Amino acid sequence: MKLLRSAIPVVALLALSAGMGARNPLLTPDRTPIRPQVPGADRHQPGRLFLEQADSLIVYPYEPDVQILVGNVVFRQGDMFMYCDSARFYTAPTLPADSMEAFGNIRMEQGDTLFLYGDYMEYSGSSQLASVYGEDRDVRLINRDVTLTAPILHYSQLMELGYYVNGGKLTDPQNQLTSLEGEYAPPTKDANFYTNVRLLGVSNKGDTVRVYTDTLLYNTDSRIAELPVYARIYGSDGDIISLNGVYDTATDQATLLGRSTVHTNRGNTLTGDSLVYDRAAGFGEAFGNMVLTDSARQMTLEGDYGFYNELTDSAYCTGRARALEYSQPDTLYLHGDVIRTWQTPDSVRMMVAHPNVRFWRVDLQGVCDSMTFVDTDTTVRMDYDPVIWNENREVFGNRIIIYMNDSTMEKAWLPDMGFMAEQVEGDFFNQLSGKEMIAYFDNGELCRLDVNGSVQAIMMPQEEDSTYNKIANVESSFMVATFKGREIERVKLWDATSGTVTPLYLAKRSLFRLPRFKWLESERPTGPDDIWPRD
Repeated sequence: MKLLRSAIPVVALLALSAGMGARNPLLTPDRTPIRPQVPGADRHQPGRLFLEQADSLIVYPYEPDVQILVGNVVFRQGDMFMYCDSARFYTAPTLPADSMEAFGNIRMEQGDTLFLYGDYMEYSGSSQLASVYGEDRDVRLINRDVTLTAPILHYSQLMELGYYVNGGKLTDPQNQLTSLEGEYAPPTKDANFYTNVRLLGVSNKGDTVRVYTDTLLYNTDSRIAELPVYARIYGSDGDIISLNGVYDTATDQATLLGRSTVHTNRGNTLTGDSLVYDRAAGFGEAFGNMVLTDSARQMTLEGDYGFYNELTDSAYCTGRARALEYSQPDTLYLHGDVIRTWQTPDSVRMMVAHPNVRFWRVDLQGVCDSMTFVDTDTTVRMDYDPVIWNENREVFGNRIIIYMNDSTMEKAWLPDMGFMAEQVEGDFFNQLSGKEMIAYFDNGELCRLDVNGSVQAIMMPQEEDSTYNKIANVESSFMVATFKGREIERVKLWDATSGTVTPLYLAKRSLFRLPRFKWLESERPTGPDDIWPRD
C-alpha cells in the first residue's frame, strides 16, 4: 500500500509542523537534530530493516512511532543498501513495522551488479518488497548490461525479482522487449513478459528483427526467447508464424512446435507440425505434414518430412511426398518416394522424383521409376519403365522425354524403343512400335505420331457403319500417322513396306498382338488420390 505518495515532502512537512507548533505548544517538536546511533546488530536478520545513516532524525509527539529522516539517508537489509534524500521510517508493531517511505534520488544497491533508481519508494522490511515510482523519468533496474525500466517498478529481495504491471521495457546489448506486464530475475537472467509483448532486436545478419506475441520468456545471457503462444517474427527476409516455439535471437535459429509457418521474400512458405529454421542460413526443416509452396513457380511440395534452403533455392521432401503444379487450370499431382528441387550454378532449375513415380492430370497420366524436370527447355525425362496415358492411348518405352509448353504437353520423344497401344473396343487394340517414336500433341490431344526404324503396326480400320471387320498387320522402316479426335486420320509408310489385311473371322490369334504389347491400364492413376504406390 502506498502510504504517503501524494503527501507533502518530508522537508516541507518539517516547516509546516514548526508553524503549527507556534499556535499549539503541545505539538511543538524537539527540532534538535539527532545523529542515528547504529547498533552493531546482525544485518542479515530475517525481516529486519536497519537505518545506517541520516544527517537528521526527528520524532514528533503526535507520531512517536515514525522517524523523519533528512539528508544522506541510508538503510540496509541484508546485502541490499538503500539511499534517498529523506524518509519516513515506521518502527511500531501497530504500523507496518520495519517499513519506510523514501523520497528523492532513490538508489538501491546490491554488490556491484544490481542497481535500482527512482524518485519515490515504499519498502516493507518484513516482505522485503520495494515499490519504486518515477517522477521525471522511468524507474531503472540495472543488472550489468541489462536494464529494466517502468513508470512503477517493484523489486522483491526475497525472490530476487523485479517486475512491473503497468507497462515497461527490458533492454540488453542486442534486444529491447516491451510489454504491459513483465518480470526479471537478475540471478538467473530469466525474464517473462505478458500482454502486448514486443521484441525489437538486431540479428547477426545486421537486420532488424521484430517479435509480436502475448507471452514471451527470455534469458538475457543466452538471448533465447520462448514463445509458448501465437507469435509472429519479422525480418528483412520474411516472417515466421509460430504457435509454440523457441527463437534464439543470438543465432537467428528457431525451433517451432505446433503448426508453424515460415514466409520468405521469394514468395515461398514452409509449413509443418514442427519446424527448425535458421534465418542466417536460410534453411528450414519441417517435420510432419510438411507443405512448401512456391508461389512464383505455382508449385507445392508436400510430405511427412522436408527441408528448404532459401540461399540455394533447393528443397527436399519424402514420406508420402507429393508435388502439385497449378500454373494451368488443371492441376498436376505427382508422387515420388523422394522429391528434390534445386538450381544449378548456371541457373537451371531442376526437379527429380524417384522411385515409384506416379502422376495424374485430367489430360495426362503416367508412371515410371524416376522423373527429372528441367525448366530451361521445359522438359520432363521419365526413366526406368515409363508409361504415359492420354485419353484411350498408352505409350511406353525405355525412356520418355516430354516437352512442355506452359505446362501443356507438346511433344513426347521415345529415343530408344517406343510402343503405343490404343484401345479400339474390348480386347482389340491398334498398336505401333519402333526404334524411335515421337508423339505430337495439340491442346493436350495426340495429333501426329512419327515412328522411325523397325516399324511394326497393327491397325483395325473402322468401317463406315462404325464396325470393325478386318485387321491390318504392317512392317516398314518409317511411318507417320495423323489423328483427328481419337481416330487415326491418315497413315504414311515408306521404304520396303510389307503387310497383310485379314478379315477378323479368318485372323489367327497371333495377328492381334505385337511382340512387345502390354496393356497396363490397371497401373494407370485414376485421380489425384490415386498417385500413391499400390500394394
